[in-house]
Amino acid sequence: MTQSNEAKSLLIIDDEENMRHMLSAMLKKMGYRIDTARDGQEGLEKVKTGHFDYILCDIKMPQKDGMAFLNDARIMTESSTVIMMSAYGSIDTAIEAMKLGAYDFISKPFKPDEVYLALKKAEERESLKKENLRLKERIQEISSNYQFGNMIGNSPAMKMVFNLGTKAAQYDTTVLVTGESGTGKELVARGIHYAGARKDGNMVPVNCGGIPESLLESELFGYVKGAFTGADRNKKGLFQEADGGTIFLDEIGELPISLQVKLLRVLQENEVRPVGGAKTIRVDVRVIAATAKDLEEEVRAGRFREDLFYRLNVLRVHLPPLRERSGDIPLLCQFFINNFKNQFQKNIEGISPGAMTILLDHKWPGNVRELENIIERAVVLADKHIILPENLPMEFGIKRASNRMDDFFEGFSLKKAQKIVEKRLITRALESTGGNRTQAAKLLEISIPSLLSKIKAYEILL
Repeated sequence: MTQSNEAKSLLIIDDEENMRHMLSAMLKKMGYRIDTARDGQEGLEKVKTGHFDYILCDIKMPQKDGMAFLNDARIMTESSTVIMMSAYGSIDTAIEAMKLGAYDFISKPFKPDEVYLALKKAEERESLKKENLRLKERIQEISSNYQFGNMIGNSPAMKMVFNLGTKAAQYDTTVLVTGESGTGKELVARGIHYAGARKDGNMVPVNCGGIPESLLESELFGYVKGAFTGADRNKKGLFQEADGGTIFLDEIGELPISLQVKLLRVLQENEVRPVGGAKTIRVDVRVIAATAKDLEEEVRAGRFREDLFYRLNVLRVHLPPLRERSGDIPLLCQFFINNFKNQFQKNIEGISPGAMTILLDHKWPGNVRELENIIERAVVLADKHIILPENLPMEFGIKRASNRMDDFFEGFSLKKAQKIVEKRLITRALESTGGNRTQAAKLLEISIPSLLSKIKAYEILL
């Protein structure tokens, strides 16, 4: 058993001297610092004066039995892992013990391997809790240092994006956000808006490619009564709605040429003319535009005005595609898991190594939006406490599901092939059982000691 530099402390509470002696001898060899108590009352005195990482406690004892100890010591053992033992155990007894704070239950008589596995599982649980705590602290650190608005990332490219966004928020300059679809361009715009002096004003998003050309001008600039059939009243445009705040012109590359010159005038003069109106209206609006197109190429092709491009391109923020910052994928996955597990009330702690490998190998044509959708789907489908490969879309695993031998190993060595196949099967069995060694051993049709030996030999980490 792998131990930390400081041996873990373990208290054995049992009225049978032989049992205390046997467990003490066995567990000292495993590296634990052992203390013993003859009954629940003595055990209670021990936990009042010192902390124990683990407690092995019998249930049937004179003076104070194990259940009474659990109840009386609940507050003092909150940071300890308690494993109950009994020769008179039942499912009801085990459930009652769990309700009182016990982590596990072992029926007597038991083999040394059962104690070993119970403690090993408890150690893994403690390790997982500490790892989750470290991850939460790391996410908090990243949230403080490497977060902008609702975006997170730790890659150099995203740190540059956050730095530019933070600087842009301090001024009213026009910003052009570029990047492929799904990279989070609107999130950048919202981050700039809410981090700046205009945060109390409106943030008005406009999809320039989603509004028919015949309606776009009146949507942007408004209209006066009688300007066209159906205009039975004056109506403010979106620029007026954003007065004192920010307008986000998404897919600016889709803006028709006829409207580009009118937008240019708004940027230059800070005023709009409603459709059918004779007068202009002053507006105080910050403009953030975004596009997935190459606007320089659009200018060369004559589809986008050069003067408008330069007016928009005062400060450019480019969002890299997810495939170029795959190091952010684990962080993004955990972020989305935390969101969706709360939304769907599911106890999902993370992603198995096999599933993460698949996600890291994917090319992500839909970028962060695609990843978010995949994680939402996986959280809904997951039956275990972690997301497994089978929770991902089938097409994600086609390459790994191949039965061709060349996809598994090279050469002709039967020994090497056997090791590779064994490692893959053990990993699959552990993933499918949520890391439960006992169930995995049954699936693999091997003994638990044999499984533990192979896990160590193949350095399988779950």
